[in-house]
Amino acid sequence: MPFYQLNEDDLRPDDDFDPEDVPRALAAFGGTMVTKGMELAMHEHRKAELVLTLRGVVRCEADQGVWIVPPRCALWIPGNVSHGVTVAGNVEMYILFVEPDAATALPRQCCTLSVSPLLERLLLHVTRMPMLYDLDGADGRIATVLLDQLSVAPVENLNFPMPADAKLRKIAAAMMADPSDRATIDEWGRRMAIAPRTLTRALKRETGMSFGRWRQQLHILIALQRLDQGASVQTVALDLGYEGASAFVTMFRKALGKPPARYLAQRRIAA
Repeated sequence: MPFYQLNEDDLRPDDDFDPEDVPRALAAFGGTMVTKGMELAMHEHRKAELVLTLRGVVRCEADQGVWIVPPRCALWIPGNVSHGVTVAGNVEMYILFVEPDAATALPRQCCTLSVSPLLERLLLHVTRMPMLYDLDGADGRIATVLLDQLSVAPVENLNFPMPADAKLRKIAAAMMADPSDRATIDEWGRRMAIAPRTLTRALKRETGMSFGRWRQQLHILIALQRLDQGASVQTVALDLGYEGASAFVTMFRKALGKPPARYLAQRRIAA
């Protein structure tokens, strides 16, 4: 039987479970739960971690970035990297822990990995394997194939850089809480009682982005998640503060090269 399944009360497994203590290359748990919102404080593991979200809103802060995992992707967190997780809504998520030396080709920094249907099915299978699976049996071979597939998963450039500057972090938190807020950098400067030029320089120095590009990156991540969950383009556009679907589609096409419907369709076909 699996050694852990998520439930509506908790994200954590039984008190006896600690993935750090599992003497195998892989340890995994996952499932569904309904929550009005919960947060796991910043923490870290010796083992690397993969977070796959199939339904619901899961946000992770790690390695000076915020990761709102879009469809057909998973978040990769190397070992000993501090991270926190926020969960909301009807969530289906799966978490995989990987020994640091299990696959040397795995990324050394936090990143979003594109998840193929094969990799997804392998991950779901591993959550149902015994904790001490037979290394020389079928489950051991499945674990090896999963590591091989994980090592060749394409890296996606999909994250929202989180600056270290305290005022910029407050702006980031406010934009995530209300993505429809279309305040300019000048308006934010007045709200924060700081010169807009100072905010702009700090943001460019820490993220390499202008304010408009920074906010756009957040909007793209939120849009990908909501569109994949069935929201209409019009609804997403209004929720993000655009006047209508046309303006939103124009922004999306300029950023990713395709309109939203075609982008998502091609991702599914490619997967």
